[in-house]
Amino acid sequence: MTLDQALAFGLMAVTIGLFIWGRLPYDLVAVLALVAGVLLGIIPADEAFSGFGDDVVIIVATALLVSAAVARSGAVETAMRPLLRRMRGPQAQVPVMAGAVTLLSMVTKNVGALAMLMPVATQVSRRTGTPLSFLLMPMAFGSLIGGIVTMVGTSPNILVSKVREDITGEPFGMFDYTPVGLVIAATGLVFLSFAYRVLPDTRRTGGGGMDAAFTLEDYATEARVPEGSPFVGRTVAELEALGEGGVKVTTVIRERFRRHVPRPDWEIRAEDVLLLTGEPEDLERVTARARLRLAGEEVAEDEGAEDSVVAEGVVTADSPLVGQTPAEARLRRHHGLGLLAVSRRNQRLTRRLRRLRLEVGDVLILKASRDRLAESLGELRILPLSERDVALGRRKRSWLPIGILAAAMVLVALHLVPVAVAFAGAAALVLLLRIMTMEEAYESIEWSVIVLLAALIPVSGAIEATGGTDLLAAGLERVAGAVPPLVALGLMIVLAMAVTPFLNNAATVLVMAPIAASLAQRLGLNPDPFLMAVAVGAACDFLTPIGHQCNTLVMGPGGYRFGDYWKLGLPLSILVVVVGTPLIAAIWGLGTP
Repeated sequence: MTLDQALAFGLMAVTIGLFIWGRLPYDLVAVLALVAGVLLGIIPADEAFSGFGDDVVIIVATALLVSAAVARSGAVETAMRPLLRRMRGPQAQVPVMAGAVTLLSMVTKNVGALAMLMPVATQVSRRTGTPLSFLLMPMAFGSLIGGIVTMVGTSPNILVSKVREDITGEPFGMFDYTPVGLVIAATGLVFLSFAYRVLPDTRRTGGGGMDAAFTLEDYATEARVPEGSPFVGRTVAELEALGEGGVKVTTVIRERFRRHVPRPDWEIRAEDVLLLTGEPEDLERVTARARLRLAGEEVAEDEGAEDSVVAEGVVTADSPLVGQTPAEARLRRHHGLGLLAVSRRNQRLTRRLRRLRLEVGDVLILKASRDRLAESLGELRILPLSERDVALGRRKRSWLPIGILAAAMVLVALHLVPVAVAFAGAAALVLLLRIMTMEEAYESIEWSVIVLLAALIPVSGAIEATGGTDLLAAGLERVAGAVPPLVALGLMIVLAMAVTPFLNNAATVLVMAPIAASLAQRLGLNPDPFLMAVAVGAACDFLTPIGHQCNTLVMGPGGYRFGDYWKLGLPLSILVVVVGTPLIAAIWGLGTP
């Protein structure tokens, strides 16, 4: 091992370690790795920012923009409306909802596809009584398997195409992924259509008013005891008895700053602030009968609106609220929103709501004037799960974005224009026709992903330039060379699946795709199936709620625990490996190209 190789491996090891540590944003870690690579001399200074001019960055950015335009159109919900009336039970609802997300993910960003249809799933659950937990995880997994069908379905496919171009001079085409991806997606959907039964039955109840708000278990809410409350002078035990054992007073805040963990015989005083946790119906009963004032209830009145509404929504990964407290975000002053309650992944919350740092997947109950609700939820990237009048960013030209996207994909498939040019043109057309404003366009692009890709491209290139890729491939060759080529191919899918939950799927491809191609060449095999194996493995992240945004997004609304993902995700992962390995080999051929 040369000094440059040792430095490259050391840099990558530290980078992966920081990714796994998770305390720093992925994009910041990538930039730090880029700067370190330049300082160590393994990345030439004049090539440090070459990644920002790479076609793959342009393709990802413009594909995100066009995908957002499709998501905002409302066309998908319109097309599904006739089907929704006929779906009576989970046997029909799961395949239809998961299938719709899968189809949409083939041509749009998978997180966007899932976000579009989650409110639809919530309404189906409330109308028919089907547990929401039966619908959301199959939909999340459907969005992942749908992404592997086309090149623009997910960023790993775009990156694998770039690696192939670097190796052979010819990138993968728009639909080169389709034969493998379509069979895996169809097989996965059949499995999800009956395997949802292994998921927990976390039934929701819903109605109007506060019943519609409290639709998830394990909410924490903050309530003030007004002067007129009948429970002034009574004990904590008597208040909790209203909830029939389902409500717990976790903290009493008195004289503004003094916090107390109350005993059952603790006497309640006027103006005490109570932190309550419990199940939805019990919380509603206690606050109503004790005439408590929820912390965010006064917002609609402050806004001067007669028609106030309560809505339920989930904090998405690109929400500006992530990492902020409601006080720091100034929900009331800037957005006219009152925060009534929070549910977080079955965790018991004991902090005051205005001082609670919000996380991805938190489910919020918000109160606002009807005329401000949709705008505020859109600005804050909160995905509405109730209040169907809230339709974020819907446009009159509902089918036009889909037509533009289809035209771009056809041009690429016919090899009339390069992928980057086709999607840049589609993005320009979306803006020219005012389907999206410039501000919405910039907001739709996940700049953290763009920076991550642009910074890691030179870093991964440094490993290849120093010969590190061949060195790693030689190590893998000792294992892969002792087994049949088909087993070696399956091993590559498994490795990509194992690494992705700890890294970003894009980072997984940038690290593993060159190694997979080098391994194939050392074994005297065709690199194409090994690149496909990396793409499939990196896209199919079913084992944890933290590896992919789609899995994180459904955790709170679905009421899932960490271990629930294994119940459905492990057999699905095995199915992908068992079906995908021989399929990739049959379609792409393991022999030398």
